[in-house]
Amino acid sequence: MKSIRIGNACGFWGDSPDAPRRLAEAGRLDYLTLEYLAELTMSILASQRQRNPNAGYATDFIEVLPTLADQLQRQPTLKIVTNAGGMNPRACAEAAKAALEACGVRDRRYGLVHGDDLLPRLDELIAGGHELRHLDSGEPLSAVRERVVSANAYLGSAAIAEALRRGANVVMTGRVADACLVVGPCLAEFGWAVNDWQKLGAATVAGHLIECGAQATGGLWINADDDTDLAHIGYPFVDVDATGEFTISKPAGTGGAVNLQTVAEQLLYEVGDPAKYYTPDVVADFTAPSFTQSAPDVVRCTGATGTAATSSYKVSIAYRDGFTATGTLVIVGPNAVMKARKSGAMLLERLKCSGFTYAHSLVEVIGAGDSVPGALPKCDAPEVLLRVGVRDANRAAVERFTKEFAPLVTSGYAGTAGYTTGRASVREVFGYWPSLIAKSAVTPVVEMLN
Repeated sequence: MKSIRIGNACGFWGDSPDAPRRLAEAGRLDYLTLEYLAELTMSILASQRQRNPNAGYATDFIEVLPTLADQLQRQPTLKIVTNAGGMNPRACAEAAKAALEACGVRDRRYGLVHGDDLLPRLDELIAGGHELRHLDSGEPLSAVRERVVSANAYLGSAAIAEALRRGANVVMTGRVADACLVVGPCLAEFGWAVNDWQKLGAATVAGHLIECGAQATGGLWINADDDTDLAHIGYPFVDVDATGEFTISKPAGTGGAVNLQTVAEQLLYEVGDPAKYYTPDVVADFTAPSFTQSAPDVVRCTGATGTAATSSYKVSIAYRDGFTATGTLVIVGPNAVMKARKSGAMLLERLKCSGFTYAHSLVEVIGAGDSVPGALPKCDAPEVLLRVGVRDANRAAVERFTKEFAPLVTSGYAGTAGYTTGRASVREVFGYWPSLIAKSAVTPVVEMLN
C-alpha cells in the first residue's frame, strides 16, 4: 500500500535553524513541513507589513532555505509545505524563490494559499451581519474595532492540496490550522474526498502529533533523563498510508524518544474536549485512536477518526491593548524571599508617590514557588529572582516604571544585585479576540507564482 512520509522540523517561529536540514538529510522525506505561526505572531507580522508592504512573513524560513538547497537538488521530489507566508504569502514566495535560485535551485514551482486575511474586509463583514463575537464574552467585535491590527481565518487543507495538484514543490500559506500542513499533502497524494471524515480525522491526529516539532520526540517529556540525549534530539516524521493509519518516528541515531508517553503528552497538547478537536477540515476524535509501540522509537496509530466539519472558520483577531514592561533583580542572602516581596511592593509604592498607577501589576519571586502558583511548595530560598511587571494604556507611565529598578540597587535591601542589562523595554500589548465566521463568507485562494 502506498504511503507518504511527512516530517516537521519547525514547531514555532524561533525553533532550531538546523533542524530542517538535519531532518531532510536523515529522514528520507516526501514532504517537509515548517510551522511558524501563533496568534501573537500574526499581530507582529501585521505590524511589520503596515510599515513595509513587502514584509509580514516569517523571515526565518528564507534563512533556512539555503541550508536545504543541497538536499533539494539531491531529492528533486522533496516538497516543502509551510505557513511561513503569514500575512504576506506572495512576498514570502518571491523571497523563497530568490533565495533558492541564488543557491542554484531553479526548478521549483511555488504555490500560494491566501484569503485568510479578513482585515481589509472587516467593516464590510460587520456591516453584512458578521458580528465576530468574542467566543468567551459574547461581545461584538465593534467594541474594539478601531484598535484591531489583524484578523485571520484558519483555512483548511483543501487549498494546500490544490496547490500541490497544480505542481507546486513549495507551498506557502497564510493562516491555516496547524495540522493542515500534513492533511493537505494526504489529500493531494491519496485523492481523499473532503468529506471522508474518518481519513481526515486520522490525518489530523498525525498532523497534531508532529506540529510542535521535537515536542513529540522527547522535548518536554516528563521522564526525559541523560539517556534521552536531548542535546541531539531528532525531529518527528509520520508515515501515512491511504487508510489514514500511520506511524510516528524520528531519524535513526538521533537523540530524544518516541514512545507511548511522548506521543500521549503531545496528543493532549492544547486540547479542550479530546473527543471534539475542531479544525476547518473535520472534528477529530482524539479518544478513538489506539497507539502501540511497534519498534524502538516507532509508535503506530490505528482507529483514528472524526465527524463532519462545522460550517464556520475560527478567526484569530488581535487588537492594540496598551503597553507593558517587566524588570528583574536578583536578591540574595538571609530573608531573600521576604526582601524580594518587599522590594517589589516598595517599587510600586514609590511610583504611586510619583503619581503613577497601573491597570495591572504583578510582583513575582521566582525561586519561592511563584512561577506556578499553588503547584510548588513555598520555600525560603537564599537566592531568588524578583520579577515585577506592569501593563497600562498610558505608555508614559510604563516608561516611568522602567526607571525605578536601578534605585533599588543602592536604596533597597542588602543583597540586591543583578541590574546589569540596562532598563527594561516597553512593549506594545496585543489583546486576543477569538471568534467564528461562516465559511460562506471566506474564499480560500490558490495561486502559482508567475
